[in-house]
Amino acid sequence: MKRFLIGLVLSLMAAPGIAQNANPADKLGVGDAIRVTVFQQPDLTTDARISDKGTIPMALLGETKVAGLTPQEAAAKIAADLKKGQYLRNPQVSVALTTLRSRQVSVLGLVARPGRYALDDTSTRVTDVIAAAGGIAAGGSEDVTVMRNGQPQRVNILSKDFSLQNGDTVYVDRAPVFYIYGEVAHGGAFRLEQNMTVMQAIAAGGGNTPRGSDRRIKLRRAGADGKVKESDASLQDKVSADDVIYVKEALF
Repeated sequence: MKRFLIGLVLSLMAAPGIAQNANPADKLGVGDAIRVTVFQQPDLTTDARISDKGTIPMALLGETKVAGLTPQEAAAKIAADLKKGQYLRNPQVSVALTTLRSRQVSVLGLVARPGRYALDDTSTRVTDVIAAAGGIAAGGSEDVTVMRNGQPQRVNILSKDFSLQNGDTVYVDRAPVFYIYGEVAHGGAFRLEQNMTVMQAIAAGGGNTPRGSDRRIKLRRAGADGKVKESDASLQDKVSADDVIYVKEALF
């Protein structure tokens, strides 16, 4: 009885009626690795990678095209070919996807190795492909843009991560920076942290020199119209991306 139930399940997996309802996203492609199991026929069971021609080698059948089919459709095709060739009377076949290579995403921007990367399975996440690309490069941000079907989605990978789909593009943006000059130990460009204050910005620059004044700080910021406005800044003021902070010399 147990053997009969197993055979029934496997035969249903290969049934054309079920294959017709398969999700197109599950279709096999070149480079995918699959396992073909023929019930009670270990010599016909095989692990194979789909060739550039979309085929896999099958004992008795030779090169069998499976690219463009769902696993269920591929199982039904192999079962039908085995029966048509009179190799087996009632073949029961299942096809399982073991490694997904035909579906890819692009990883661009500030990563160590930009390029195209395979979705190893349907649960591959944004952080997985960034890691495969060597991680975020110097100056890169944890805020990334995912392009899907022409629509951008912004995500911070430290607070949110999600699964990718075939054809997605992941772009790692430049981290926001601010600039500090004048009477500070180390002037230059620095990474802007969330909710950063002018005091923290000065600390990032190594603090004031002995001549620097906490009361004589200028801040230059570009407005929505692109015009740069200069204003006096206090230590508790918030810093925005691309702000320029200038610490002036104290008046004695």
